[in-house]
Amino acid sequence: MGGTAWYDDAAGPVVRPYALTRGRTHYDGVEFDLVALIVAADPPEPADDHALPAAPWAPEPEHDMILELCRTPLSVAEIASDLELPLGVVRVLLGDLLDHSLIQVRRPAPVAQFPSERVLKEVIDGIRAL
Repeated sequence: MGGTAWYDDAAGPVVRPYALTRGRTHYDGVEFDLVALIVAADPPEPADDHALPAAPWAPEPEHDMILELCRTPLSVAEIASDLELPLGVVRVLLGDLLDHSLIQVRRPAPVAQFPSERVLKEVIDGIRAL
C-alpha cells in the first residue's frame, strides 16, 4: 500500500488540491466574486534595467490552463468548473496570476433596480391593448 496512496487506477496520479496552492487556502488581495469575469492580459514589460531583478516566478500548469481558458472572458465559477478544481483553489491560483499582472478582473455590473409593479402592469396592459 506504500506507493499506491497517490495513484488512482481510473484517474492516474492524484494530487491533493492544497498541493496546487502550496497549502494556501485563500488569497489576501481582491475577493474574487463567482460572477467576476477574468480575462488574460498581455504580460507586463520589464520596468527598469537598473532595478534589482525580481525573484523568477514559474507558473504551474494550472496557471497556464487558466490563462488559456481566459483568452475570452470567463467567470470564476466557469473556470473552476472547466478545470474541475475547487473554487478556493481557483481563487488562490487567480490571485497568483493577478499578482503577476497576467489577468484582469472585471467586476460584475451592479443589478439594476427592477421596475415597480405598477410599471409592469402598465406594460402588460399596453401589450394586451395591441
